[in-house]
Amino acid sequence: MTKSKTQSSPTASELSILQLLWKEGPLSVRDVHDALAQNKPVVYTTVLKTMQVMLERGMLNRESEGRKHIYRAAIEQSKTQDKLLDTFLNKTFGGSAKKMVMRALGKHTPDKEELEELKAYIESLENNQSNL
Repeated sequence: MTKSKTQSSPTASELSILQLLWKEGPLSVRDVHDALAQNKPVVYTTVLKTMQVMLERGMLNRESEGRKHIYRAAIEQSKTQDKLLDTFLNKTFGGSAKKMVMRALGKHTPDKEELEELKAYIESLENNQSNL
């Protein structure tokens, strides 16, 4: 059985590019390079090659504007996040959402507003379960 182009998860470098495109919208390689270079040194040709590979893998779409190529994310942010979260949850916490949440809350002290949002979310989950 052959894997499709978009079945594999993005690498850390690819995810950085996708996050930028999801946030900013369509960008040229130069724009992506300049934005990434603000956080850490990156080589333009490495960014170009990574984006070309992502295009081949179906993660990006490309349009030409004169001599410039404009790239946009071809995969949805929420679906990618869900896939990465599922992989992380299964590999790191044995599939236990409770263990993951408890660990996250143990490492990060939520403020009052975050706690209220968490409580409201848990209540909505409980209400949905009781309606089944």
